[in-house]
Amino acid sequence: MKETIVLLNMGGPNNLDEVKVFLKNMFNDKNILRFKRPWMRSLLGSLITTLRGKEARKNYATIGGYSPIVGHTQNIVNALQEQVGIDVHYAMRYTPPFTDKIIEKLKVDGVTHVYLLPMYPQYSTTTTLSSLEDFYQNAKKLGFEAKIYDIWRYFDNNSLNSAIVDRIEECLNKDNAGEFELMFSAHGLPKSIIESGDSYEKEIESHIEILKSMLKYRGLEFRNIHLAYQSRLGPVKWLNPSLPDMLTRINNEHVIIYPISFTVDNSETDFELSIEYAKVAKELGISDYRVSRCLNAHPQFIDALEQLYKKLKDE
Repeated sequence: MKETIVLLNMGGPNNLDEVKVFLKNMFNDKNILRFKRPWMRSLLGSLITTLRGKEARKNYATIGGYSPIVGHTQNIVNALQEQVGIDVHYAMRYTPPFTDKIIEKLKVDGVTHVYLLPMYPQYSTTTTLSSLEDFYQNAKKLGFEAKIYDIWRYFDNNSLNSAIVDRIEECLNKDNAGEFELMFSAHGLPKSIIESGDSYEKEIESHIEILKSMLKYRGLEFRNIHLAYQSRLGPVKWLNPSLPDMLTRINNEHVIIYPISFTVDNSETDFELSIEYAKVAKELGISDYRVSRCLNAHPQFIDALEQLYKKLKDE
C-alpha cells in the first residue's frame, strides 16, 4: 500500500501570463457560473475574462506579478510531508499544477490510497465541491483506480481554530484588544447559490461563534466582532454586508481584518484586503487598519491537516 495526501486549492497565477488562464478557467467552472447550457457559461466567461483581464494583471503586478498562494502552499506541503512521513502533493483548480498532471504522477508512483484535503474549512459548492469533482472526474478519465478519501468541512477543528486565534493575536501585536473592532472577512457568494442549498453562509457564521468563544478564553475581548463579505462581482445580489459597507458603519479608528474563508494568503488578502480596502479605510478615517495573515504554514494548521488525514485513514 502506498499512500499520499493531496491538498486542493483554487490556485492563482504563477506569473502575469497565467492571469488569463486563471480567469478563463474560473469563469468556465459550472459551480461558479451556473447555466444549463455550457455555451452560455463559455460566452459569459470569455466576456468577463476580457473585461477583467487588464485590471487583474495590474493588480497582480502590484503584489509582485504572481499569486502568493503557490509559495505558501508549497511551504504547507513541505511541513506536512515532514510531519506525517508520506508524500504530500497539491493540485490547483484553475492554474498549474492541475489535477490531471498530479494524477498522472500518482499513477506512475504506484499510489494506492489518496487522501484529499480541500483547503477550505467551510463547505461550499463553489470551492470544496468544485475541487473534489475535478479530482474525481480526472481520476475516472485517466483510469486511476486508487482508493480515494475526502473531507468536506473542518471549521470546528480545535487546532485550526487555535492557529486562527494565534494569527489574530499576532496581528494585535500586544495592543489592547478592547480598542479594536475585529472583522471576519469571508469571500462573498451570490445569494442565489445560498438559496439553492449551499451551506457556506451558515458554516461561516457557526465558525465565527466558535472563534468568539476561543478568543474570550484567550483573554482577547474585542470592542466588537463583525462578519463581512468581500470580492463582489457583477450586478447580482450578494451576501451582505459587504466589507466596504461594514467599514462605513463602525465608529472606531482601530480595525483588524481576519480572512476567515482563506487558509492561504492570495491576491484577495494581499491586494484586495491589504491594499484596495486599506485605501477605503483610510478615506473613512480609520487610522489603524490591520489585516491578519492567513494560516499558511502555521504549526497548528499543519497539526490540523495531519489530524484530518488520520481521521480519513481510520474511517
